Amino acid sequence: MSRMLTLRIVVVLTLALGINYVAWRWLFSLNWDAWWIAVALVAAETYSLIDVTLFGMMMWRAYTRPAPPAPAADATVDVLIATYNEPIDLVMTTALAAREITFPHRTWVLDDGARPELAAAAAAAGIDYLSRGTEWIDRPRHAKAGNVNNALMETQGEFLLILDADQIPRPEILDHTLGYFTDDKVALVQTPQVFSNVTIEDPLGSQAPLFYGPIQQGKDGWNAAFFCGSNAVLRREALMHLGILGYVREVESSVRTALRDASRVVRGARRHPAARTPAVAHALTEVAAAIRQARAAIRHDEPLAEVTFALHERVDAAAAGIVVGEVTSLADDLRAIGELGGGPESPYLLDVDETIARLATRELSPFKALEAVRAALDTIAIDRGHEAQPVMPLATISVTEDMATSMRLHGLGWKSVYHNELLADGLAPEDVGTMLTQRLRWGQGTMQVFLRENPLLQWKMSVPQRLMYFATMWSYLSGYAAVVYFAAPVVFLVFGILPVSTNAWDFFLRFIPFMVANQLLFFVAARGIPTWRGQQYSLALFPVWIEACTTAFNNVVLGIPLNFAVTPKTRQAHTGPQWHLIKPQLTVMVLLVVAIIVGCVRLFVNGAEPIGTGVNIFWAVYDLVVLSVLFKAATYRGFTPEAAEEEHPDQ
Repeated sequence: MSRMLTLRIVVVLTLALGINYVAWRWLFSLNWDAWWIAVALVAAETYSLIDVTLFGMMMWRAYTRPAPPAPAADATVDVLIATYNEPIDLVMTTALAAREITFPHRTWVLDDGARPELAAAAAAAGIDYLSRGTEWIDRPRHAKAGNVNNALMETQGEFLLILDADQIPRPEILDHTLGYFTDDKVALVQTPQVFSNVTIEDPLGSQAPLFYGPIQQGKDGWNAAFFCGSNAVLRREALMHLGILGYVREVESSVRTALRDASRVVRGARRHPAARTPAVAHALTEVAAAIRQARAAIRHDEPLAEVTFALHERVDAAAAGIVVGEVTSLADDLRAIGELGGGPESPYLLDVDETIARLATRELSPFKALEAVRAALDTIAIDRGHEAQPVMPLATISVTEDMATSMRLHGLGWKSVYHNELLADGLAPEDVGTMLTQRLRWGQGTMQVFLRENPLLQWKMSVPQRLMYFATMWSYLSGYAAVVYFAAPVVFLVFGILPVSTNAWDFFLRFIPFMVANQLLFFVAARGIPTWRGQQYSLALFPVWIEACTTAFNNVVLGIPLNFAVTPKTRQAHTGPQWHLIKPQLTVMVLLVVAIIVGCVRLFVNGAEPIGTGVNIFWAVYDLVVLSVLFKAATYRGFTPEAAEEEHPDQ
């Protein structure tokens, strides 16, 4: 209790000092003569204040759960191991460990690569094997989400333990998590993802002790701990609830869109010359009435299948009413074309395709008036024929299925749990290229969810739940703020342009207390967990975050496909350091070094104003220290237990 009280006092202090500082910056300290950097800098500072505000709210109710009750002895569980192209021995290591989980269960290898050798290995070990059927051919596959959705239709367990191919479960994982499901509203229990192939220095920033600890516990306090894709147990009933409702909503949306389009087409058809004939005018009136009645029936929640079936029957009847007149009209048209083409023996009449084309494009074709109506109504697909299966429980709107799925579950009133115990050992990327691919995919997936299903607009979730999801999405905008933070000292030291128009003491009296309180908040919230590596990478990976935001926007808004890549689970072969992958960061580092040299010359040779110059030199040095983590990352050759022991013989 005393720790939580201390944390809340620090949260209030940090926010008070932050609001005081940022408000003063906007109102009294902007250098409008250099507005382009002054406004950018205060906007970045405002971003950081919002970020720390969301973090403070998250920590306000950080919850350390007591041990759950014992699980129900008759609970049935399917352990699903999702794989695509990982080495078979790696997959089987996980599968064999899953087979040895002590709670009764059934283990499945879900092979999206459909490899016969993996099927044989699984069979030899007595492990069930599943790959996708022919129904998925030429239809969207939806990556891992599609793989698991396919398995949901082939398995029966009440609960599902989902594992990535490199996450080796410990035998007690189900014994320590299933008990939470004695609460009938719990849909998800997430456990940490910790990696066994990472040294103490963690050069690639793979471990996330702040996230898989205080942050998830903070979200858990607001019933907003979310699914992270692996090492999680889910309730099948909740997923099927989600999938069926999603199916119904999509079909309803499809029907409503089709009816709106059909109504618009009917209005246009009535201006068509063919509508002047009584038969066609009557048919269009009938179709318009049928569409109005269908829309009214849907508003009254009548069964969609019955509504659409009745509508199609009425449209068919309306079309049948003009068949006789149309046949007569076609005969007249054929005679007219024959006369134009040179009489009954004309070769033109023998060209059937061209004759039909002439008829189809004739201005007065009565069938053309209903053709577009039929086309609009034909877009109604109750069976979702464009998908391999009509029900998709795991969300498929993103390259990362996890966050969107848990957000939808929370929107339906289900609960989640974060169980802070290491129950599976994973493998982290072992080279900077793989790490960057992984982080880019995480960022892209998160921003796709933000753009498609903005949590702030999900009214069925509580306000705190919406803010907890938004906090994670907001963090990926940090790349833009980082660019400004790197640019500001360079601009001042090289060009002498100061974005702040005030004296140094006024600035420091407001800025330093806020920064001290901000660091104190992270220190208290972390409870001794090392956070420096995470802070470094949150800034050092600014090109990745920017690319994630821009490519997700291009995908969702402009329809440009993402270059999706599965994160490799094994070390990639390289001939040397991968400097080419961090060119933007290296460029920034060169600019910072130049700025520091110029600043020192101005300070010690030209007698520049000491406080502002000194602070910006310190700022630039700090930025260099942050970015320096990438030197070790670019030259990292992967983890070996022997090397780890040599580095830390005491461990």
